[in-house]
This record gives sequence, C-alpha cells and structure tokens, in this order.
Amino acid sequence: MSFPILSILIFSFFFLKQTLSDPRATQSALICTNTTAQSSARQAFVSNFLSAMDSLTPLITSQSYGAVIKGTANTTVYAFGECLKDLSQTDCNLCFAQIKTQILKCRPFQRLIRGGRLFFDGCYLRYDDYMFFNESLSGFDRTVCGNGDDFGGNQSLLRENVVELVKNLSVEGVKNGGFFVGSVNRGKLSVYGLVQCWEFVNGNDCESCLEKGVSGIVSCLPNKEEGRVLNAGCYLRYSTHKFYNNSDTDASQGNGGGRSHLAIILAATSAAVALLLTVAMISFITRKKIVKKRRERKQLGALLAIVNKSALNFSYETLERATNYFHHSNKLGQGGSGSVYKGILPDGQVVAVKRLFFNTRQWMDHFFNEVNLISGIHHKNLVKLLGCSITGPESLLVYEFVPNQSLNDHFFVRKDVHRLRWELRYKIILGTAEGLAYLHEESELRIVHRDIKLSNVLLDDDFTPKIADFGLARLFPEDKTHISTAIAGTLGYMAPEYVTRGKLTEKADIYSFGVLVIEVVTGKRNYTFSENSYSILQMVWNLYGTGKLSEAVDPSLEGKFQGHEASRLLEIGLVCVQASAELRPSMSMVVKMIKNENEIPQAMQPPFMNSVSAEIGPSIQPETYHFQPESFTQSSGNNITENFVEPR
Repeated sequence: MSFPILSILIFSFFFLKQTLSDPRATQSALICTNTTAQSSARQAFVSNFLSAMDSLTPLITSQSYGAVIKGTANTTVYAFGECLKDLSQTDCNLCFAQIKTQILKCRPFQRLIRGGRLFFDGCYLRYDDYMFFNESLSGFDRTVCGNGDDFGGNQSLLRENVVELVKNLSVEGVKNGGFFVGSVNRGKLSVYGLVQCWEFVNGNDCESCLEKGVSGIVSCLPNKEEGRVLNAGCYLRYSTHKFYNNSDTDASQGNGGGRSHLAIILAATSAAVALLLTVAMISFITRKKIVKKRRERKQLGALLAIVNKSALNFSYETLERATNYFHHSNKLGQGGSGSVYKGILPDGQVVAVKRLFFNTRQWMDHFFNEVNLISGIHHKNLVKLLGCSITGPESLLVYEFVPNQSLNDHFFVRKDVHRLRWELRYKIILGTAEGLAYLHEESELRIVHRDIKLSNVLLDDDFTPKIADFGLARLFPEDKTHISTAIAGTLGYMAPEYVTRGKLTEKADIYSFGVLVIEVVTGKRNYTFSENSYSILQMVWNLYGTGKLSEAVDPSLEGKFQGHEASRLLEIGLVCVQASAELRPSMSMVVKMIKNENEIPQAMQPPFMNSVSAEIGPSIQPETYHFQPESFTQSSGNNITENFVEPR
C-alpha cells in the first residue's frame, strides 16, 4: 500500500468522532534518544524491535501493561508499555494500538535510533537498548505546560488549588499502589489531577518520582490551565477540565453496549492501520535497499563479477573482526577519501583496511581506480592491494600493512622519531622515482597517479618507499598525449599547466615528484602560507643561481650528508618542477640522473606561486583544506591520504 493511501487512512482515523469512547490517544511528548545502532547491527536491531512491539500487544490486552526483552548482545531491544489505570481495557487497547504507530516517528528503521519514549494522555510506550524497567528518573524527563490559551481567571487561586491538588495526589498515589485521581474545588475553581507510577517502579522510587513531578509541575503556574510531568517512572497531570474516568462517570454514561461496540470497531481499525503502516515501512526500506544494490551493481558492472570470483574478495565480516569492528585504537589515519585501520586476518597476516567515505560523489571512482587499475600491478615501490569487500554496508579496500607510516609523519607529524638520516632520504627518493617510472613507462598500463606527495609515500620496516592511494589515478589511452580533466590533487604539488588548463600528462606527476624531492632534502614544506613568504622552490632556485645549493639542505642533519649528492638531488628537483612541462624529463631519465648515470640538464625557472599564497592568505596549511569552487572547508589529513583539490 502506498504512503499517500496510508496517510489518508491515518488522517481519517485520528479525526473520527470519539464521543462514546475516549482512549485519550493524544500525544503529550515524543522523546527520541541520540544514540544510534552500528550499521553491522542494523538488520538484527530492526527485527528485534518489531518482535518486541508484537510481543507487547497481548500483554497490554491481558493486563494493561507489559515488558519484553528481545535479542542478544548489542542488538537487544527492551520495550515497555502501560495504560493509565482509569481507562477501560477497551480504551487501553485502542490507545496502545495508536501509540505503536506513532513510536515509528523515532525512525527505528531508517536512522536506527536505539531509544524512544512516547507519552499519550491514556498510555505510554518506551523502547531502549538497556534495562530501564525500574528507572524512575532520567535526563530525558520533562514538563509540558499548557494545552491552548492561557488561563484567564484568578491565577493566584489556580496556583493554590493546583499546588494543594498535586501534593495530595502524590501522597495518595504512593499509598494506593502508584495511582490516584482527584480534584480540588475552592473559590468556584475546580482543578482535576491524576498521578501514576509505572508498574515496575517500586514504592520508594515512585515516591521520589512523584515528588520530583510535583516540584516540576509548579513551573506551569500560575497561567497554564494544564500541566503534565513526563518522567521515566511516573506521569502527573492537572487540568481545569475533567479528563479522567472514574466509577461515577462510568455509571452516568449509559449505553454501555453501544460504547463497547464502537470501541471494538475503532480498536480493530487502529490495529489494521498499525499493521499496514508497519508492512509499508518494511516494504519501503526493503525496496530502497534493493534499488540501491541494483544501482551499485550497474555502476560496478563487470568488476563486481570479477571480484566475487577472484582471490581479491574478502567478506565484510572477516574484515570487521580483523579490525576489532573498526575500533578507534586500530585507526591509522584519515584523509579525503576514507579512514584506514590496522587489521589482523585469521591467518595472522597484518593488513591495512580502508573504509571509503560514502558521503563523497567520488567514492565509486576511488574504489574502481584502486581495484581495477592497481590490483594487477606489482612493484616493490607500490603499495600492494590485497583485496576488497563489496558485499557489506560499505566498500572496503585491503592493502599490505606498511609499518613506518608516511614521509609526512616522519617530517611534520610525529615528534617521537629521529629525523631520517641522509642515506635513508636518498633511498626513499630513488625508490619513489622507480615506482613512478614503472607506472608511467614499464607497466602494461599507462597510469598517472595525480597525487604524489609526502603523505602518499609510505615507509616499510626497512624504509623502502611505497607509493600509496591511487584513488585519483587516471589511465591513459596509448594514442593520447594528454587528457583534459577537472583538477584533483593537493595545493603546492600540482603542475601549473594542470592547475590552469586541466591538461594532464605524466609530467604532472613529475612536477609533484620534484616538489617532494626538494621537501625531503630541505626538510621544509613547499608552502608556509604566511605573509611575504617564498616557496621553497623559489628559495632553492635562488641558491641554485648562486651555486650554494648545499645551504638548502635540512639543518637537522647537522652536516652529516654528502654535499655533492645533496646538490645533485636539488638540481634534479628543479629540473622536474620547471614551468614548461615539455622541459621536464621522463621518470626513467630521472632515475638515471639519481643514480648518476645521466647528466643533469640546465634547469629553467620553476613557477613561483606567490600569487596563490597571497590569495589564500596567512596561516592556511595546504594539507588541511579541501578546495571546491563554492567554499573552503576544513578537515583532517593523515598518513594514508590527505585532502585534495576536487572541484565539481
């Protein structure tokens, strides 16, 4: 049944004239907690919630209250319902049938809210993820004042009568099993009241709850005709109009058979509407999941079938357990496309598991690139993709674990490590160059990484560099010298022709590599982004012109480096960052230059990005910002992948 039809049914149901039977199915307050179930527990939690609601109904029908527990471990649902004791059983059934439909407003299906409580003037329903049955007070307790216009009579007299009434009710309520109704009529002003403690709240707790209610309801005075206290363990209400049922009222009603008959009809109608609403909600959620899966299957296409049949496929549950359900203590880092966690597979192998963010438009591109482009590529200087999971609620990528984190961590994040000695820096620069040469020229595919930077070069246990994060990589057709695309990368590392015209070639990676070389040798970031500052490219260029390149070497090395070798690497960096892409060498030539097998050509001036620095302004760090045409938004960068420029 469609939701418009259900809406009409519910609308007509709530506006039925209720002259002969009044279940007081008027909502006083709906309180939904702010805790949500984990995605892995979604299906079990929903199933337990529905089972709990079904199990409550016969208990309410037989005794006007009930408590049930459904499920185990972190999917357990505790549910409680009770009617106000002045209601007839028929009215109780009718009130509860309606309250079950309205508790769905807490969205236990869509958002998986783990707790909700709903107060009607005739009944009460609550579900939660912990044992609350004997709870008398909580942080969600509230007082609701008024029901229409303010009181227009003697407000001082109203206060006196209400205070006297609620005090009497609280005392008598404790004496009479937690329930009492009554009135005070003084000075030609009548006020009526009702108190009730819920079934599993004991005498002392009931007394405390009602005392708290009496002090709370005073806040509605002196100008509100009605007031309600809605506590975890009790309900208290006053009104200038009689609202409760007692024996005198029942005796004077007459026509008991007609009332009972209509009540049964209304109860049956309510139950049918509740059932239809529940079925429709389940159908809606199920259909939404099916449509989503169909869309994802269409997007992934042949890749889905290939992954499912190959050794790349990991079950989602296996990776959940490997990371201790993505516990924060196993988190290695977070960047623009996802979070990375350390995991231990059942066979003892240590891996890195990347959870892709679904809230970005690019997640499918990232996933496809990682799996389709690099799953068949193997090189000692590239992080190896071990597999992926596409069967669970989110897409996961599994990599070899690289224990020594990234270059960025060693230079600018971690304070507990010594600066890399010169021999390791040389080894890292050479290994990174060899990895890029393999991508550009030696593999069967022609791949441009597009995001070479310190944080995307990871270090193995022997400090062998491994290029990581191929989410932005692009595959080049053999017959194309370049492709035009929206820019994506990191400020300070992107080649000028790519930033200004979107022209992408391997030379964009070579420019980024040149920046990285200069950063590793100097121990400084490319941009400080402070007023009147120069980029390190300009600083090194100036020293190159005066023949003093060795002065740019990281002072933390304390002179423990080979001056000639350091100067050569800085020259190679300058050759790679030349403003003209045509003048930049290929990566295979760069490898030979590093190995001292080729002469280094004369470098031309690199592009100085002072205008960029001035436009962005002081104190902005490139690795902590996304740039989009509409806005700048801050986020965190870390060791596996940092933030990148990704315009729409």
